[in-house]
Parts: sequence; C-alpha cells; structure tokens
Amino acid sequence: MRTVTQRVRYASVTIDGQLKSRIGKGFLVLVGIEDRDNQEDIEWMAKKITNLRIFDDENGVMNRSVVDVDGEILVVSQFTLHASTKKGNRPSYLKASKPEIAIPMYEAFCEEVGIQLGKPVQTGSFGADMKVELLNDGPVTILIDSQNKE
Repeated sequence: MRTVTQRVRYASVTIDGQLKSRIGKGFLVLVGIEDRDNQEDIEWMAKKITNLRIFDDENGVMNRSVVDVDGEILVVSQFTLHASTKKGNRPSYLKASKPEIAIPMYEAFCEEVGIQLGKPVQTGSFGADMKVELLNDGPVTILIDSQNKE
C-alpha cells in the first residue's frame, strides 16, 4: 500500500461537476493498493498516517498529529501510485490491484483511518474521474509505502 499524505488547509473532490467531499484543515491522502497488501498493511498505514506529527505546536515545531489538531481526512484512491516507469515513457500499472481486490481494501482502509481519527473520513469514488482541489499547507507532503516499514 502506497500513500501520499498532504497537509492541507482544505481539499475537495468533485465528480461530474458535483461536489462529492470537502474537508478543512487536515490531510488529503492518496492511496494505491497492490495485491500483496493485507489487513496488517491497512492497520499499520492508518495508524502511521493519523499519528504523523506534521502540524505545528505552539512553538512552530511540527509536533502535533491530525488527531491532536482535530483535523479532517479526505482519502482518494489512486492506482497510479504503483506506476512503473522503468521501461519507455508510458507507465505500467501492473502492480496496482484490480477493482475486485482494491475496492474492498480501499473501503477497509477508509474505515480504519476513521477509527484511528475518531471520526469518519471523507472519500472520493473509486474508479471515478475525480477533480481534486487542495491548498497544500507548507507544503508538507509525505510518501509512505507499507512494504517498506523498516
């Protein structure tokens, strides 16, 4: 499981001109699923993201988590995080899970993030043509891969 977590002032997802989800201060999390991901990866990643200390404390030091600042999280599926660019100029997405595997994993991940956050997360729609808007705060962007836990 790969994620790109961006600290945002706000983020939203629009599909076919209709607002699907919107958050204020918090994280926009792009998530890509691969076949070898499992429940352990979901739990580890959700805990890692919700405990990332990348919000400023009273001294301006990144020392607070999204939970500490009562932030929100928007999770968007993004199979392109598993793109391979080793050969040629057209990325290969062979490592990205097919929908029958990825959708249940994505839904389980969103649920687990909500549990760790202490409130439901906002989401995109798996497989939809989404327009994602955000104001990256910092910018602060963190890449995490559950296959590289150590």
